[in-house]
Amino acid sequence: MNRVVPDRDVPLVPIARHVWEQRYRQGGAGEASVQATWRRVARALAAVEPADQAGWQARFAAALQDFAFLPGGRILAGAGTHHRVSLFNCFVMGTIKDSLPGIFRALEEGAVTMQQGGGAGYDFSTLRPHGARAMSAGTVASGPVSFMDVWDAMCATIQSTGARRGAMMATLRCDHPDIGGFIDAKRQPGRLRHFTLSVQVTDAFMQAVADDASWDLVFPAAALRDEHGTVALETTMREWPGAGGPVACRVLRRLPARALWERLLRASFATGEPGVLFIDRINRMNNLGYCERISATNPCGEVPLPPYGACDLGAINLARLVRDPFGPHARLDLTRAAALAAVAVRLLDNVIDASIFPLPQQRDAVRRARRVGLGVTGLGDALAMLGLRYDAPAAREAAAAAMRTICHAAYRASIAIAAEKGSFPGFAREAYLAAPFIRALPDDIRDGIARQGIRNSHLLAIAPTGTISLLAGNLSSGIEPVFAADAVRTVLDAGGAPRRFRVTDAAVALWRAAARREDGAPPALTTAAEVSAENHLAMQAALQPCVDNAISKTINLPAGADFAAFAAVFRRADTLGLKGCTVFRPAAGREAVLTAAQGQAG
Repeated sequence: MNRVVPDRDVPLVPIARHVWEQRYRQGGAGEASVQATWRRVARALAAVEPADQAGWQARFAAALQDFAFLPGGRILAGAGTHHRVSLFNCFVMGTIKDSLPGIFRALEEGAVTMQQGGGAGYDFSTLRPHGARAMSAGTVASGPVSFMDVWDAMCATIQSTGARRGAMMATLRCDHPDIGGFIDAKRQPGRLRHFTLSVQVTDAFMQAVADDASWDLVFPAAALRDEHGTVALETTMREWPGAGGPVACRVLRRLPARALWERLLRASFATGEPGVLFIDRINRMNNLGYCERISATNPCGEVPLPPYGACDLGAINLARLVRDPFGPHARLDLTRAAALAAVAVRLLDNVIDASIFPLPQQRDAVRRARRVGLGVTGLGDALAMLGLRYDAPAAREAAAAAMRTICHAAYRASIAIAAEKGSFPGFAREAYLAAPFIRALPDDIRDGIARQGIRNSHLLAIAPTGTISLLAGNLSSGIEPVFAADAVRTVLDAGGAPRRFRVTDAAVALWRAAARREDGAPPALTTAAEVSAENHLAMQAALQPCVDNAISKTINLPAGADFAAFAAVFRRADTLGLKGCTVFRPAAGREAVLTAAQGQAG
């Protein structure tokens, strides 16, 4: 029997209360507790149901209870309020047309989107390289990186109006003639502060690196002219964003592939960026590869999206699924994981119908595919509670079993919703069933899709979950290890000013309470600094087969790691079949929101 959980005050650690009050509490709605926030969200998302709204409200509220399921921050902040904000955390924006009106139209669309609370991902590969001449006006192009500076200024301006702090992702193809400038952009202190950068790395490029071959930097020939106004004879066929298939591209320059690869890695070693997107693998594994091409992701990289696509995210709290924590019979309740996944998929599907959209193109793209991204958080805490070191093979097995359970439950739920409400409009039965991820699903799920269709094109994504994990009591974020037993965390208040909190990891706090201790940590606790790069990658690789979107995961290296060790991580990520890779190495001058606990904070 489902019932609405009565309102009560949920105990919150100081940083969780600060996050709730600053980001998610709706004062005008009379929210005196987090319980009231859950009730508001459950009511708003059940309101789009065609029947049994009271029943679905009760089921949604029960899933949210005690932070078992954590919807994305925009859902918590916006659902059921009177604010005109999107419930989607992030978007990938439309293809930027290579003309001055097209560029500034895209800039305007980005400003409108960020004003309503959404981060934005962009592929700048469509813009002519620096020094190229336009076919019509004959003007000289300033190149994509110069226009990224304009976007960066726009983002800063939007933030100054009091809009939610936005983030942007910029990508560029590894064969774009301006790829060197893109790679080195963040070597200039303070430049592109509002962007995360990633290079679209192709299979052909990685093969050229392996073969020590030359690499062509190209651009579509139709957009270029030489000094005589004729297209150069030397061309090659390449896939290009905005085109329906391979197009003739003019070869503008050649260089050794290994030299470009090392330049990318040296920049990332020095500044932390750019990251790498294995773009061919992303498209090859895309469930909708039959009808769309992807060249960008949301700012954290866990959701590769087509133009105007959006992130509809939520996470199951694995720490809440541990039974008999820290004891000899500690175990994950996979039955509850499956039940939570089924309810979470319905809630996230309803977000699509409950949300407003900054742009009509976003509404059309989102509703055509009905992508959702159900993930997990608290993995590091859950493993400590289970008595498993994060870097142990048994930990990867337990994590994979949990993600596999959630994946299959999510697909079965989406099939059931399709039987009731219909499949996503872009569903093409035979083409969808032929997608690699779908082919690997159990027979009963494939049979269900064949008979009933499916409501959502994609169902799984593992996001960083930084702020919502703080709300849930300072959980370990996403699938990351615990950062430290005790730390100092910096968060921003409503005015953008930093506030520092001394925090204790959620699993550590639970263990100390049970042991009646004020210090110490569970024996199996494994901090991020203790996990080798190989074991960071191994965890990501263990979960990727159960995730149809992608995984946001940071590979931590010690400050003393040399360049060879750093470079090896990216090659290993490719070998393991990952969709992307981000490596963090502490260095002077880099901002840190988490530091080892020393002294007092408040």
